[in-house]
Amino acid sequence: MYTPQNIPLDAIDTGLLPRDRTLICADAQTELQSSIAQNGLRMPIEVYKTDTGFALISGYRRLLAFQSLHALTGNDQYTKISAVLHNPADKQAALAAMIEENEIRQNPSPWERARIAVVTTNTDVFATLDAALATLYPQISRQKRAKLRAMAEVVEGLDGQLIDPELLSENQLIRLSQILRLGWTDIVITTLGECRDKTCTDQWHRLLPVIQEAEKRISENRSTNPNCPRRLSRPKNGVSIRREKTRNGYILHITGRRANGMLVTTVLEEIERWMGPA
Repeated sequence: MYTPQNIPLDAIDTGLLPRDRTLICADAQTELQSSIAQNGLRMPIEVYKTDTGFALISGYRRLLAFQSLHALTGNDQYTKISAVLHNPADKQAALAAMIEENEIRQNPSPWERARIAVVTTNTDVFATLDAALATLYPQISRQKRAKLRAMAEVVEGLDGQLIDPELLSENQLIRLSQILRLGWTDIVITTLGECRDKTCTDQWHRLLPVIQEAEKRISENRSTNPNCPRRLSRPKNGVSIRREKTRNGYILHITGRRANGMLVTTVLEEIERWMGPA
């Protein structure tokens, strides 16, 4: 049993390990901060020793609450925090410990669980994505690990493109992974860029027709080649034309910095000329 010790906040490096939590609920953080102010810290954070101080394993939200309370009150009691000192064999073991604790206490979102595997692979903590998943999630079944791998491919393809992806369900991410594996990534990214959506829900509704078209073609055993039939054209710099299947026909989305009213009028006139007078 490890004995907690009080460690100065400024001696703890919160960035040495990639965090698996990327979305912090403001209301939940406020509740935690109030609880600590009224009742004290119920559970120590976890750290390990480094050459310059300590690195955080788990307890980021608790440490953040202490920082906020010190900034608000100026009380020196919040300059140190109770911490259990661990001695992991290496960085990989420290990451595994962090994720194990968060899986128990916080239930990270599917996106966050997949993202930490991608981040640690990209930063050479692990040699491959499969090695990262095997080490970080050793207890899960082969089927669940395959789902995590599929979701990790969505992180690799769309990180930075999605609004609050932590709010997407496992099913939504799996559906996205399926069409990315078909080679529809460019179509998905173009679709996301057609409008400045405000929420995760807005983006999902925008993507849904694209996903449903691909899924329908799979179910009907038809070609899922993104270019057969052609779905995307970039005829000149700054313009994209994307074809979208609907129940009653098709929609052409003309977007980009050069997609102005004059261009759209010209397109309509060319269609009328090509098809003959009304």
